Order: sequence, then structure tokens, then C-alpha cells
Amino acid sequence: MASVTAFRRDAPVTVLPAATAFGLLLGWATYAVHGTTPLLDRATNSISTWIIWTALAGALIGGRRLAVGAGALMMLATCGGYYTASALGGTFGSGGLGGAAVWSLAGLAGGPLLGWAGWTVRRGRGDLRAVAGAVTPMVVLGEGLWLGLGLAYWKDAAVFLSAGALLTALLTVFLARAGTHRYWLCAVLAPAGGLLFYLAEKGILNGLLGSV
Repeated sequence: MASVTAFRRDAPVTVLPAATAFGLLLGWATYAVHGTTPLLDRATNSISTWIIWTALAGALIGGRRLAVGAGALMMLATCGGYYTASALGGTFGSGGLGGAAVWSLAGLAGGPLLGWAGWTVRRGRGDLRAVAGAVTPMVVLGEGLWLGLGLAYWKDAAVFLSAGALLTALLTVFLARAGTHRYWLCAVLAPAGGLLFYLAEKGILNGLLGSV
């Protein structure tokens, strides 16, 4: 009975619609709370909010391929939920379609990586587990660098950098306690990846958004 229950819980017919529905809800929720308070406005107007939930979803799924597919679907659905809510709220604007396309492409590229990272941190083996552990905090750190260096929002940047550092520390400790041999790779790669993410956001993503 236990094996049958586990199979149904991890079946594509269950997992993929659930990931899609949660993504739609997450996208709508992040739009709905914009402007309510400064804290919630910054927390929801953020890449980090979406990526943390996508990585967590990957960690909850039993199959690696299913986690990768669910990550892609969830990020696409989150973009869809956000921009649908924006259109219904009358704030879509003339550049909304281009922005939605850019973020959807970014989600299609990043969603599978995040789903894989969440799955690998929880269920993977070897050094790759520590590498996967660096994926989520590097985005948080990279966004903190962008807020500070790119936009000069230093108070917000300090919050994101602190959150990224804390997340890196927690994941490193988790990997160490789980017996990952080179668990320290997470602590080394997360800040290095954060810098690369900042440079990519500055040079590629920001350029794409500015052209639509």
C-alpha cells in the first residue's frame, strides 16, 4: 500500500498539474500584494521569491526528471499567473507582452535547473549535491548585488545579501550533516555564482527587458 501511495503521489498526472496550479497561484499572489507594504512589495517584486518556491517544489518530488519538468512548468505558470493578474488589473501596459515573453523564456531556462537543484540537494549523491546546493542562494545573492550595484537600493540589497548568506550557511550545514563529502563547495560556489548571476542579469536580462 505504501509503494502504491508513493507512486501516485509522484506520478506526472498528479505532480505536473499541481506544480502548474501552484505556479499560477504564486504569480497571482505576487502581483496582488504589490504596494501593500514596502517589505512585501520588495519581497514579491523579486526573482528570488519565485526561484525559492520552485527549488522547494523540486525537493518535494521523488523523481529527478519529474522534478526538472515540474520546475519548468511552475516557472512558466508563475509568469502566466502574474501577467494575467496584471492584465486583469489594468496594469499590463504596452510593453507587457514583451516583458512576459522575456520572463517566460528566463523561466523556461531556469525552471528545470531549479527543479533539479532542489531534487539533488535532497536526494542526490556525491559532489554534485553540494554544487546543486549553491544554485538557489546564488540567485538571491546575485539579486542583492543587482539591487545594490545596479539600482543603488542599498538597504534592500543588504536584506537580500543577508538572506542569501543565511541560506548558503543553512544549506552547507544541511549537506555536511547529510554526509556530503565536499559540502563546502556550496559555500564557495554560492557567492561566485551570485556574482555571475549579477553580471548575466546586468548584461543579458536587463538588455532584453530594455529592448521590449
